[in-house]
Amino acid sequence: MNAEEGKILVVDDDGDVLQAARLFLKQHLFSVETEKDPKSLPTLLKNNDYDLILLDMNFTEDVSSGEEGFFWLRKILETDPSIAVILITAYGDIDKAVKAVKQGATDFVLKPWQNEKLLATVSAALKLTNSRRQVATLKRQQEQLTSEIDHHYRDIIGRSSAMMDVFQTIEKVAATDANVLITGENGTGKELIARAIHRRSTRRENIFINVDMGAISDNLFESELFGYVKGAFTDAKEDRAGRFEVANGGTLFLDEIGNLPLNLQSKLLTALQSRKVTRVGSVTSKPVDIRLVCATNQSLHDMVGEGSFRQDLLFRINTIEILLPPLRERTGDIQLLSEYFVKLYSRKYKTPIKELSPSTVSKLEGYGWPGNVRELQHAVERAVILSDENVLQPQDFLFTSETQTSEQVQIEDFNLEEVEKMVLRKALKKHEGNISKAAEELGLTRASLYRRLEKYGL
Repeated sequence: MNAEEGKILVVDDDGDVLQAARLFLKQHLFSVETEKDPKSLPTLLKNNDYDLILLDMNFTEDVSSGEEGFFWLRKILETDPSIAVILITAYGDIDKAVKAVKQGATDFVLKPWQNEKLLATVSAALKLTNSRRQVATLKRQQEQLTSEIDHHYRDIIGRSSAMMDVFQTIEKVAATDANVLITGENGTGKELIARAIHRRSTRRENIFINVDMGAISDNLFESELFGYVKGAFTDAKEDRAGRFEVANGGTLFLDEIGNLPLNLQSKLLTALQSRKVTRVGSVTSKPVDIRLVCATNQSLHDMVGEGSFRQDLLFRINTIEILLPPLRERTGDIQLLSEYFVKLYSRKYKTPIKELSPSTVSKLEGYGWPGNVRELQHAVERAVILSDENVLQPQDFLFTSETQTSEQVQIEDFNLEEVEKMVLRKALKKHEGNISKAAEELGLTRASLYRRLEKYGL
């Protein structure tokens, strides 16, 4: 911590002492505040972030015992254990010094003090505060890392032209700090893309924080993303950093951002524009340095037109947009992915490494995969578990959407939903899963076709 960053509070009922401390410490570029009444400490601590407090041990209510100073020492450390506290007194002795340190004081000085010793003590205490806070941040980051879902693979698997385009975009954008919006259907691997961008960025040595915006309730949005201070609400037993602070220096991934209600979009936009966050219950803003990556399975452009997503927020989050193709548009990758998952789950469940028969590969490549790569992964896992053979056959794979095929739907039924499903299937089959061509023939936009496919689980 540089001297310029040290924010100091001096608490003493002697105005001369306060003036002397302020004038001397400000010469060394410290930010110094003074207070005569220790009863103001709770309010001051709530509204400010101090790095060091110089605290008198003996106030007028208790002239010489030092007990009032010990009382306020405990209160300070209960509020923020990372703050360094130096106790000062004119009646100091070794017993009080030992007791103060045992109760959490960083150091102990006598007044009148020697300026050189005071400066050295203050500088050492500020370094201690900085170290404590760095340790606390690393601990929070480690907790966040260990709570992340165990990912079965690090890199995206694929050799199709559609995925080659995605890889090229990743290589171009990763080294920058540009905000990225990843779009695509559920199960296409949007988080994998986000992690790939992080691993190839200049922030790769720092943390990657994943936030599922759809899983955070409206009333917890601010406390989860921006943090809170002790006492901000009933269950706020201690200060807690939000996801923005924990991600400082690294990458913040906001998944399913299209689920964020309008009333909360403005709060997110404010934080992104200012690069500062204010914990719930505090009035002090904290600067944050993050690389922002967002993802959604919805058409944010359509949502802007409908008035359910802010246009200025969309501009802020999608400097670069990466469209992740569904699995039906990259059928050439299905065998590659299937073989990878077969090996993965054969090892996991300690079975001989199984293989896929040619007819099985044909069946997998001919299926529409509405759940995309995630559905393929689960289908392979199930087959590996249930099959007693070393070669997986077509009958080892059962798909829920096969229960009624388009050929079984008769136009005479006049069921509009079934008719629409049949037409969608036929268009996709005709154009071999090419969404753009199917949408063009149906007279729909790609986004509109995607919404219909998701509605019917196609």
